[in-house]
Amino acid sequence: MDFNVKKLACGAGVFFTRAVQFTEEKLGQAEKTELDPHLENLITRADSTKNWTEKILRQTEVLLQPNPSARIEEFIYDKLDKKLPSRTTNTELLGQYMLEAANEFGPGTPYGSTLITVGEYQKRLGGAERDLLQASAVGFLTPLRNFLEGDWRTISKERRLLENRRLDLDICKARLKKAKLAEAKAALLSEEADKAEHELRVAQAEFDRQAEVTKLLLEGIGSTHLNHLRCLQDFAEAQATYYAQCHHHMQDLQRELSRCANSISTPHSAPVVCPDPVSSAFLSGPPSPGASVSSLSSQRPLAMEQTQLPVTGTRKAKVLYDYEGHDGSELSLLADELIIVHTVPGMDPDWLIGERGNQKGKVPVTYLELLS
Repeated sequence: MDFNVKKLACGAGVFFTRAVQFTEEKLGQAEKTELDPHLENLITRADSTKNWTEKILRQTEVLLQPNPSARIEEFIYDKLDKKLPSRTTNTELLGQYMLEAANEFGPGTPYGSTLITVGEYQKRLGGAERDLLQASAVGFLTPLRNFLEGDWRTISKERRLLENRRLDLDICKARLKKAKLAEAKAALLSEEADKAEHELRVAQAEFDRQAEVTKLLLEGIGSTHLNHLRCLQDFAEAQATYYAQCHHHMQDLQRELSRCANSISTPHSAPVVCPDPVSSAFLSGPPSPGASVSSLSSQRPLAMEQTQLPVTGTRKAKVLYDYEGHDGSELSLLADELIIVHTVPGMDPDWLIGERGNQKGKVPVTYLELLS
């Protein structure tokens, strides 16, 4: 018990001495040992890395999970080192509600069958979103958290240790200065000055050693940047995959609803026209090869309506979009080029035979504007 009390008293004394030195430095009443410029630059860079990593991490979490309550739940499960229960995404929930509504309204009715179609695709979109959340959590969020909760804590600990060693060094410098002044006035024995010099040498050695340790850790920030760069690339790839899947699902949904608009009709009345299935934002890119002209006619510009004219004989056509042929029977196209097209008996009306010089092959009608 005696040993613990003495140790506690000694620690309290050291803490108090350091506090006095720190306060006097802030008030300009004591000299402060400055770190070398290289170490100062490393500290500044490390602080910047930590601050921006925190901001990027928080904003990515908000992007992937806008619900604050859900984020708190994820944080608690992460701290408890427990697996988070599977959560239905909002898009999946919307799809489920549409399916349940379809069952109530009647799956055989035009509205009910359309709800089923859209609901199924909403669930597919939700599945793609779930994949994005999982990939982002593993490949991007977790490495950022590991840096903040692992490497950065170690760096912070060594920096605090370095600051304590610096305070001890400056205390020894001040003590030796006072001893030298007292010795000059013959008010202090030379042994006291020798003792102060010895303490200064020890403090300087400990400070130099701690400065090297801290410098090595801070130089590792460069490796952290490289690791975060790879994680950022993985995150961008996961986003690209997600948006590509969404675009693909929405194109499929567009075709499904276009067929619905053409096939559904009510007795003794005009055909039922389904709502515009997809916003024009999804139609900015080229149509899928093989999509029927009739299904796209209501969504294409007037300049493209000429593709609906029957092709008799040989005609010129302007290519609207780039197209990569899938096999040797198809002709690859470049946007804005002119080619010669014609049809053959029994051929799919969504395709024509295109010729460019000595090259010849099938081309999709929806990628062309027929010229008179």
